[in-house]
Amino acid sequence: MTRTETLIIGAGPAGLASAACLRMRGLPFTLVEQADVIGPSWHRAYERLHLHTPRQASALPFVPFAHGTPRYPSRKDVIDYLEIYSRRFRIEPLFGCQVSGIRRHADGWVAHFSATDLIHARHIIVATGINAVPNLPSWPGRARFRGEIIHSSAYRNGQPFSGRRVLVVGFGNSAGEIAVDLHSHGAGVALAVRGPVNVVPRDILGLPIVSIATALSRLPPRLGDAVAGPLVRMVIGDIGRLGLRESGRGPLTEIASHGRIPLLDHGTLRLIRSRQIEVLGEVTGLDETSVHFRDGGCREVDAIVAATGFRSGLEQLLEPAERPPPGRNPAAARPSLHFCGFTVKATGMFREIGLEARRIANRIARDLPHRA
Repeated sequence: MTRTETLIIGAGPAGLASAACLRMRGLPFTLVEQADVIGPSWHRAYERLHLHTPRQASALPFVPFAHGTPRYPSRKDVIDYLEIYSRRFRIEPLFGCQVSGIRRHADGWVAHFSATDLIHARHIIVATGINAVPNLPSWPGRARFRGEIIHSSAYRNGQPFSGRRVLVVGFGNSAGEIAVDLHSHGAGVALAVRGPVNVVPRDILGLPIVSIATALSRLPPRLGDAVAGPLVRMVIGDIGRLGLRESGRGPLTEIASHGRIPLLDHGTLRLIRSRQIEVLGEVTGLDETSVHFRDGGCREVDAIVAATGFRSGLEQLLEPAERPPPGRNPAAARPSLHFCGFTVKATGMFREIGLEARRIANRIARDLPHRA
């Protein structure tokens, strides 16, 4: 059995930030990653992807984005940044190491990689994130559908879909960006939207919406929504006229209560208004060539891109008693079992990762005073 004082699982932004904060405190750690690259989810992501938070609010602890990086860093910008970050702190993950389970053991934890390959750690930081396992709905008739069905995690760009009728299922930021990308590559695009939604502009009067959310973060979410609501409606307009149902809760309230990020619009609504992207309702089933909807409608399509979200996959790693309680901040779920990168806030995931990583390193340092 290999031993380490702190085991970090995952070499994405959360794992790297945690490692950097431990390194700065002089605390030893082992970082494992099941893929063969740093930031694997960014390597796999669709090419059009950009951070939805500005670079000034998205840097991990101690290292800003390079001068000249666009306000909203691209997928490649983020990959480059993460690689620079890992070199800056001499972070060398053990690649190809997939943790199959975590169990309590003596004064710490044991991470299982196989029946005989184990690591014992006093502390474990789970940094695998909320987007670990794609969620692909099992629509009735899916097996009969002759067209192509892919999850958004497998989408790269719209070139293979040029000239085809594509239904994008979902209305999150991935769905909105993928729909725009498909249209730009000559596909006929429709969005299937199941329920009420929130839409906010990515920028208001030249200010990133995340900066406004950060300024309002000290207020109760409902009050923050009341303050920002008129300005958001002035910019976005009445989405009901576009075939969308507006949520009864404001975006800040929706994030705080359900962890649902609104669509940060930077092109999707314009194409919906000009009828270049069609809005349809909830999918209820498929047949050989068509999609059926809750309102009784039916539409022939050639391909479906399911931007239907992800699961954390924590149920595969942890016993039920060790999993973070639903709706609670998982960062402080256990004294020696830490979670980084699982908290959804309006102020942005990268910013929250940085704050969590610092807090986790401080807790571990207090537990290991001889090392601090």
